[in-house]
Amino acid sequence: MKEVSEQLLSVIDAAEPRLRQISAFESAKSALSGGWSPKQVVGHLIDLHPTTTSDLSAPSSRRPWIFPAYDQERNVRVQAPQEADWSLLVSLWAAYNRYLAHIIARLPASKLETVCRIGSNEPVTLGFIATDYLTHLLHHLKQVGAAD
Repeated sequence: MKEVSEQLLSVIDAAEPRLRQISAFESAKSALSGGWSPKQVVGHLIDLHPTTTSDLSAPSSRRPWIFPAYDQERNVRVQAPQEADWSLLVSLWAAYNRYLAHIIARLPASKLETVCRIGSNEPVTLGFIATDYLTHLLHHLKQVGAAD
């Protein structure tokens, strides 16, 4: 997971200055598919990640770890990033994701194959969740022009 963590840090270091180049006016424009603005996308990327709430000290068992269903539309509506200061969102996003990289780097190898279920989705491993987050992050950063 150290490699995933290092890749995440590299993405953050490259994307943060590009996000800061987006003006406050442009950050509030709903120009992306689904009608989200860059503010809403960055707000979505600040949501709690399952790796931050996993009980890594719990003994392994055959039962999956269960996480609540994730409703991104509701979360963006309730958290209201559209009304937040753009600079605040970018700073929080960068700091939060650096901390997430810290956590991912320290995931014990013995826990990476732990089966997790998020809401009613198909079960996946904790290792998959951590790795897939990087793919998810890059997808959204490309949407707002902060990654190639």
